[in-house]
Amino acid sequence: MLTPQETAGPCPLFNDIASASTYTREDITEGKTGVPLRLLLTFINVNANCAAITNALVYAWHCDKDGAYSGYNQPGNNTVGETFCRGVQMTDSTGLARFTTIYPGWYSGRITHAHFRIYLGNSLEATSQLCFPQEITRAVYNTSLYTGRGQNTSVTSFSADNVFSDGEQYQLCTMSENAATGGYDAALTVGVAL
Repeated sequence: MLTPQETAGPCPLFNDIASASTYTREDITEGKTGVPLRLLLTFINVNANCAAITNALVYAWHCDKDGAYSGYNQPGNNTVGETFCRGVQMTDSTGLARFTTIYPGWYSGRITHAHFRIYLGNSLEATSQLCFPQEITRAVYNTSLYTGRGQNTSVTSFSADNVFSDGEQYQLCTMSENAATGGYDAALTVGVAL
């Protein structure tokens, strides 16, 4: 299925993939603490029998555990010049791009999410967002690393979120525990029309 296109949100930091060379890395934590998360995004072409999209650049970004994005002056957080929780990876022969990060926190008005874009060459092909199972998010936010912020009571369901209110089924990650990291693996197959 075609993954819905979504807004890049207020904090994409750059729009031109040619500007992203400093973000090319698998580990995007930059020392930020949080529950470990491996983000596994597999891209397929829905117009070519769901063939893997190989050698594409994937830009992923999200807020830290306290709800702050890098690179911006936000209320209570001036992170201009910082690049945490942002990275670019190339898809492999199976269409997979991998990122090592932390479980995102939340900020008022949005349910927990992450952003991504896929580029072929310098051409932007798709922009979307992904979300996480609410029971996993609640468990993460009950851990000692996240209890300072507590649970997100500003948006309590996908239907109340301005991005996922039209349905989250094609943007909801499949989660599994990762015994090696003590965190989670979040996997999503992203359908793109090329």
